Amino acid sequence: MASVQEIPIESLDPERFIEDQCRAIARETGDAIAVNALSGGVDSSVVTMLAHRAIGERLKTYFIDNGLMRQGEPESVMETMTALGVPVEQIDAKEEFYSALRGIADPELKRQAITDTFYKTVFGRLVKQSGAKYLLQGTIYTDVEETVAGIKRQHNILSQLGIDTQSAYGYKVIEPLIQLRKTGVRAVGKALGMPESVYNRPPFPGPALVTRVIGEATPERIELVRRATYIVEEALAGVDAFQYLAVLHEDRVTGVVQGARQYGNQVEIRCWDSRDAVVAKPTRLPYDVLEKMAARITGEIPEVVSVTYNITQKPPSTIEAL
Repeated sequence: MASVQEIPIESLDPERFIEDQCRAIARETGDAIAVNALSGGVDSSVVTMLAHRAIGERLKTYFIDNGLMRQGEPESVMETMTALGVPVEQIDAKEEFYSALRGIADPELKRQAITDTFYKTVFGRLVKQSGAKYLLQGTIYTDVEETVAGIKRQHNILSQLGIDTQSAYGYKVIEPLIQLRKTGVRAVGKALGMPESVYNRPPFPGPALVTRVIGEATPERIELVRRATYIVEEALAGVDAFQYLAVLHEDRVTGVVQGARQYGNQVEIRCWDSRDAVVAKPTRLPYDVLEKMAARITGEIPEVVSVTYNITQKPPSTIEAL
C-alpha cells in the first residue's frame, strides 16, 4: 500500500482535489484520446465528470451494458449523463460477459472472468477502434486495500498486483480517485455540481449483480437477484443506511407453496451502517419492514421460498457476499 497515499476525508479539500486531478489528467493524456469506463456508480460517475472537465472532447465515454446491472439502470445512467452534458456511447456486451461466466461458480474465478472480459475483450476492442492510449476508471482506496490485504480481489485492481496494463491490454489506466474512500468521492461529486441522486446513491460493485449471486451467474439467476434487488432498494430507499442489497444463495431450500412442498431459492437481505466500508454493522431495521420485504419477495418472485436477514458485522462478514 506504500505506493498509494490515502487522503482522509478530514484532510480533503474537494475543490483543490478537483483542480489537481484535472491538471494531472490533462498532463498525463497530453493531446491523446482517452476512453472512460462508466458503470453508473458513484465512483465511475465522478471520474467521468472529472475527466470531461479536464480534457473535454478528447474523452470518449462508454457505458458497457453487460447484462448484469440493476433494473432500468442502463436507461437511467444514459439519461443522467446526457442531462449533465456528457456524451456517452452505450455498448451492448451482454453475450460476451455471460459467455465468459458460463459454468463458473468460484467467486475469484468469476471476478477474473469479469476482469478479462472488461479490460481485454470489450475495452481492448474499443481502445483499438478509438486509437486511445489511456483508460480512466473509478478505483478507490478501499478497492486497493481489500485486494492487497487478500480479503477479496476487486476486478479493477491491476497495477497494484503487478499487472502492466500497457503490455496486457494495450493502454495505460488512470485512476484519479485512488486516494479516496467513498465519503471523499461523494464530497468531490458534490463539489463537481452533480445531483445528489448520483453522488449520494448507495454503493454498487463494479462486477455488478455477479457479486450477489452465490454460484454460477446465469442469465436466469441474475434476473432473479435483479428482481429481489429492486424490491429491497424500493423498500429501504428512505432508510439512513450506507448500503442495502439482496443476495441469491446457491442451495435450494424446502418451502411450502399452496400446501405442497417446493424446493425453491433463498434470498438474503443485507443492510449496513458504515462510514467508510472498512467496518460495518447491520442496520437495526424494524421487524415489520423485514416482514414486508420478505412477503413481497416471495409473493412477486415465486421461485423464492425463503428470505433471511444478515446480522453479522464486518468483520468477520463483508458488505458484499462475494
